[in-house]
Amino acid sequence: MENTKINIDNGPLDIICVACPKGCRLEVQRENGEILVANAGCKHGKEYAVGEINDPRRMVASTVRVHNGLHPLVPVYTEFPFPKGLINDLLKEIRHTHINAPVKYMQVIIKDALNTGINVLASRDIK
Repeated sequence: MENTKINIDNGPLDIICVACPKGCRLEVQRENGEILVANAGCKHGKEYAVGEINDPRRMVASTVRVHNGLHPLVPVYTEFPFPKGLINDLLKEIRHTHINAPVKYMQVIIKDALNTGINVLASRDIK
């Protein structure tokens, strides 16, 4: 897994928070080992910034091949935000996954993807 931690030891970093619709421009820096966050417009800003610095994660959406279905692909997504450094490996696993119809909405397509405890789910039915 590639290291995706963001280094803030060389000075403050500006991050746009996406935890709520406000889109605050957070200033993040480390002081005495603690991550300090300025300009958070709501209670979620600090939590978002600390998570983004220590363990950045993203929701992943893609498609999986379906055999004998009405459509050749089913859209899928991760159940929870996925570690950013593992996303390319997850996409490779998704690309090599093929399933048979029928597929049900929220059916687990890949269980415990890459041993993260996060499932990949179907986001629609395919007959």
